[in-house]
Amino acid sequence: MRRIAIARVTPRIVARRLLLAVAMVCLGLFSSDYIGRALYQASEGREFDRMHSVAAAGSIPRPRPLKRPDPNAVIGRLSVPRLHLSAMVREGVGPKTLKFAIGHIPTTALPGQAGNIGLAGHRDTFFRALKDVKTGDEIQFSTWSGDFQYVVESLTIVAPDNAASLASTSENVLTMVTCYPFYFVGAAPKRFVVRARQLFPLTMTGVSVK
Repeated sequence: MRRIAIARVTPRIVARRLLLAVAMVCLGLFSSDYIGRALYQASEGREFDRMHSVAAAGSIPRPRPLKRPDPNAVIGRLSVPRLHLSAMVREGVGPKTLKFAIGHIPTTALPGQAGNIGLAGHRDTFFRALKDVKTGDEIQFSTWSGDFQYVVESLTIVAPDNAASLASTSENVLTMVTCYPFYFVGAAPKRFVVRARQLFPLTMTGVSVK
């Protein structure tokens, strides 16, 4: 009778198979999140463009009265042309908000208001491009209250509990915050802060304000 050879399963083989299974699960989760973000950005981007065009045509009175948005409400689209960064912005900085969009920090000014507008984003999603940002880069922020332009003035690295960069200001500025270092594995120990100054005149929908 012919004997059947059975391959010996060693601890090393078990470890390799376990690591492979973990890698496949992680890849699946990453792919699911990536696809979800892409679909959300595409859908909300089309709707925002449609409504923005209607407003520009004068079908909707502009500018809208400024009021505190509902949680997760779409505020507008942030773009940094040189970095090919373009993403929708939602109200709030909770996990579900930052999973699909850039978040507006609720305690800071709103677009169209005087003061400091704070935005937060994950370093491994929308704000990964900020690793290449430079002073002098232009930023565009299209919102329901108008279209605003900024120029980057400073780049700083601070401790996670340092909220000075988000304090109210007498100037119209935009502050973007993300974790740092960009390629750190695990919870990042620092925060990367981009401060930009608003340029004038700004353009409301159909209105030029100096």
